[in-house]
Amino acid sequence: MERCLTMERVRATYRIETPGDVHKAAESLAGEQSSGTFVEVPGEDETLRNRFRARVESVTERNAAEVPSLPGSRPPGSRYRRADVTVSWSVENFGYNLPTLVSTLQGNLYELAQFSGLKLMDFEVPPSFADRFRGPAFGIAGTRRLTGVEGRPLIGTIIKPSVGLSPEQTASIVSELAGAGVDFIKDDELMADPPHSPFNKRVSAVMDVLRRHADRAGKRVMYAFNISGELDTMHRHYDAIVNAEGTCAMVSINSVGLAAAKAVCDRGELAVHAHRNGWGMLNRHPLLGIDFRAYQKLWRLAGVDQIHVNGIANKFWEPDDSVVHSIESCLEPFLGGHSVMPVVSSGQWGGQAPETWRRTRTLDLLYMAGGGIMAHPDGPAGGVRALRQAWEAAVAGLSLEEAGRRHPELARSIAKFGGKG
Repeated sequence: MERCLTMERVRATYRIETPGDVHKAAESLAGEQSSGTFVEVPGEDETLRNRFRARVESVTERNAAEVPSLPGSRPPGSRYRRADVTVSWSVENFGYNLPTLVSTLQGNLYELAQFSGLKLMDFEVPPSFADRFRGPAFGIAGTRRLTGVEGRPLIGTIIKPSVGLSPEQTASIVSELAGAGVDFIKDDELMADPPHSPFNKRVSAVMDVLRRHADRAGKRVMYAFNISGELDTMHRHYDAIVNAEGTCAMVSINSVGLAAAKAVCDRGELAVHAHRNGWGMLNRHPLLGIDFRAYQKLWRLAGVDQIHVNGIANKFWEPDDSVVHSIESCLEPFLGGHSVMPVVSSGQWGGQAPETWRRTRTLDLLYMAGGGIMAHPDGPAGGVRALRQAWEAAVAGLSLEEAGRRHPELARSIAKFGGKG
């Protein structure tokens, strides 16, 4: 085992910016994130360095900049060189430990004065990680099996208002949405276990509605209850969902962290819906933080089944190219499996379906619309039908306008939401 760990390596690619030499900066990164420090110390002999020190595998220079992307780099320069660098570590440095892997990939390197910009773009792990990390228990295929939806995107929505509704008021909205034919409903990320809507009472009220709907209509709607909280509370709330015959738990992954999310995912009884609220602080700057390609791999290792990717023409800052990149990243094979379903959300309605289909050519999406369903002129039922009509038209190669002439619900959706997508 020791020999195997010594031979296996994790590789990570960073986009860096530095006022100095990019090769020296890359070596500083490798040393800081393995055996080195700012000065030689007793015990760090050549044998230890050869075995444990990170290696710079490649440096590819990019265009330079005249001003630094981030403050504080030393020494100040008149030109800031950029490069993509790949660094590797022996798995022996951290073993199969996700938090320590993150400390290695994303630790003090962001603090190094050699850098005026640094972003983790991607990483690769050896095949042995598949033996140690089961990954998503449900993923795309399991989510489809639990909802009974095949051959099209799942249509989902979010309970609004975000906070303030009682369990009974929430259940009433759920009843209307289930009757409208929605596939998936979730708590807002701001709703967990507040005094006005205690978690256990909300689960009981919602699942009573959904069980009766399943008995009547033969359709099992997936509801993602937000269990985010302290770890012992998360486990208790997870148990409450299981006992009520629910199928999904939602976790605000940036809030609870990798270890807590993995502890929940490892149970494997419920699909885990990963909400990435706080994502902007990790990614919005082009030369700071983490790219989604690397980010979603960490959460696939932890075992989440569904993860948010934003949406085309969304209400936030993220450009369409970035959203497409995120969807593609989720659908790329990882460790021979580890399937995760992209969750499209943020100001969505049927108008974005044609461009989403054109850019991604996939139906393996959970397509979330809040106002796009709830604010439809015909009510939620019209909103759900309009979304399905928009996706059917997109796959058939029809324009939104052509589809609107065929489907009155979609026509009213276009009139309401502007016909832009």
